[in-house]
Amino acid sequence: MKSPFPSRVALASLLTAAALVLTACGGGESAKTVDKAAPKQAATKPGNKTVDGKPAGEHGDDGDLKLTADEIKTAGIVVETIEDKEVSNHIMVTATILANQDRLARIAPRIAGRLAKVTANLGDKVAAGQTLATLDSIEMGEARSAYQQASSETDVAKANFDRAEKLQGEQIISQKDYLRARADYEKARAHMRAASAKLEMLGVSAKTGATANGLSVFPLTAPFAGTVIEKKAVVGELATPDKTLFTVADLSTLWIEANLFEKDLAQLKVGSDAVVTVSAYPTDTFKGRLTYIGGVLDKETRTIRGRIEVRNADGRLKPEMFASAAIATGGAVKALTLPDAAMVLVSEQPTVFVQEGEHFEPRPIEVGEKLRGRMVVKSGLKPGERVVTAGAYALKARLLKSQIGDSH
Repeated sequence: MKSPFPSRVALASLLTAAALVLTACGGGESAKTVDKAAPKQAATKPGNKTVDGKPAGEHGDDGDLKLTADEIKTAGIVVETIEDKEVSNHIMVTATILANQDRLARIAPRIAGRLAKVTANLGDKVAAGQTLATLDSIEMGEARSAYQQASSETDVAKANFDRAEKLQGEQIISQKDYLRARADYEKARAHMRAASAKLEMLGVSAKTGATANGLSVFPLTAPFAGTVIEKKAVVGELATPDKTLFTVADLSTLWIEANLFEKDLAQLKVGSDAVVTVSAYPTDTFKGRLTYIGGVLDKETRTIRGRIEVRNADGRLKPEMFASAAIATGGAVKALTLPDAAMVLVSEQPTVFVQEGEHFEPRPIEVGEKLRGRMVVKSGLKPGERVVTAGAYALKARLLKSQIGDSH
């Protein structure tokens, strides 16, 4: 009996024919779709230079930059091949710059007096013994008067003793008169020594005598050469021994006070070399020496006080500046280093530019210690790569410009 349904072969033939018909009907639309999806060829005006088929100065698909040799030269780009180099082992600490406390003087008069004249100003460099101010004091006037009287009595007593000594030698006066004259002379000398000592205690030498303005006026002087870093002297005010009028500091050497961590103490010793940097002069370093390690540990912070002494002949370092110090611990390790100028911040990320031909790739890095104008690269680079060490900011500007163009 013949089946009412078509055979399997016939059914397959019908499906194939239907597929061909559908393909023929939709072919035009598919072609149009493909044409629309095809990327447009970038137009390049005649005469424009290109690098790898792109206009010069453009960035690649991965954010890198391509520059011609002329553009590299114009931008002042300098490239360095980085290699592992020996870097001295050191410990980094943050610190505060202080005046050398061994060369710091807070100056006040030894007796009360009215300020008659102020000759030193804040920031002045003064010499040892230079007058900073003059004061008028009743007590000083009395002390000088007593010295002058004692000096006059000594002169008279000496003359009497000299005459008595001569007469006694000629047996004109008795031994008793001679001894009395000598005793008077010794007594007068004692009074003069006491009056002179009183002046010395008041801070005035008896040899200088009275000033042109009178017995009661005396100078306030600098004990050593330095800089006036504090001044509270005002003409007409009463100055007292408990009130500092001037602070003079010798700033040719400074102290860098740092807190040393307990875990680092075994690696540190007095006399170790140190290198100090400050944000005011980011490319400069200042050599110093660890001169003191405290004897008591702070139980709260687990740190101990350390002191680095630094020469400051040019006066660029100022007390109360914040500083970073690298204290050498001996030995060395190998590490990749770059000049500080090689690194720029891109989206707050430390970044360098790595060159391959005319191709510059922005590469994020992790920065380690900074020392002597260079920085240690902890990750992001490998030995043998060519890194831009000058002109990085020009490349950053091009990169940002290209990113702004892309966003539009």
